[in-house]
Amino acid sequence: MMYDLIGDIHGHATELKALLTKMGYREIDGVWQHPERTVIFLGDFVDRGPEQVETVTIARNMVENEQALAVMGNHEFNAVAWATEDPKNSDEYLRPHIEKNLNQHRAFLEQVGEGSELHDSMIEWFKTLPVYLDLPEFRVVHACWHPEHLAVIDKYTDEDNQLLSGTWEEASRKGSEAYEAVETLLKGLEIRLPPGHHFHDKDGNPRYDIRTRWWQQEQLTYRDLAMVPGSEIGKIPHTPVESDLLPGYDGEKPVFVGHCWMSGTPEPLSEHVACLDFSVAGDNRGKLCAYRFNGEKKLNADRFTWVEKHR
Repeated sequence: MMYDLIGDIHGHATELKALLTKMGYREIDGVWQHPERTVIFLGDFVDRGPEQVETVTIARNMVENEQALAVMGNHEFNAVAWATEDPKNSDEYLRPHIEKNLNQHRAFLEQVGEGSELHDSMIEWFKTLPVYLDLPEFRVVHACWHPEHLAVIDKYTDEDNQLLSGTWEEASRKGSEAYEAVETLLKGLEIRLPPGHHFHDKDGNPRYDIRTRWWQQEQLTYRDLAMVPGSEIGKIPHTPVESDLLPGYDGEKPVFVGHCWMSGTPEPLSEHVACLDFSVAGDNRGKLCAYRFNGEKKLNADRFTWVEKHR
């Protein structure tokens, strides 16, 4: 099989259709398809962008007609938790309906119609998305391939790596092992900054943990590993990080991730790790990016393709 792996779309259906067209896919009877290739979506279909319903419809039709596979992104997980009542707290939800969470999710709720039949249908589909894929040729997870957390999440998923229906509460409950596993796999490996240090994320929220370049194996400092807005990097200290905090990557086969809000010209992060999130939902020169996998053991920059954000 030959695969085209597509990074975070965030409701940019115009760019998705342009990228599929560029790669030789055509829409036939409402389903985008290719005679020889299959898409794998890396999650984060929703939030931020202007065409979220169309984005989910395109991806869902492809998956349900066996023209694509997909994994869950943190935004799909959050959407399910937002819409799911907390069985232990009356009138509360697994993702609290506070202003910060609403601001992140408002565009989706407005476009889909909160509580509508369409909203309910999309939430049910999000629940079917696997947390990760471990295929013979490569691996796929939204944010971080972390063996210890993968072993944990396997206790809460079925044979297709879908979260079991009874585990959403625990996976949403801060402090549980399922929560910590989901946080790492879908949002990235975070480590606490030394006391007295913090930075602000792209939404202006103060952060005391940094998302790390988890695939690195050599001893590095907090600043070397931090994935933070460029304007904030000076706030991260050059204090060395203990090497046992990072899982590294075994290199057994390539792994594809999204989530990281990369910029510049797409290229592999290493011979065996590629991030396909190039900030199509961002403000400046974002791209919707894909990797055209043809069975290679080591990743090649020539396999990346993309479209610029529609202006």
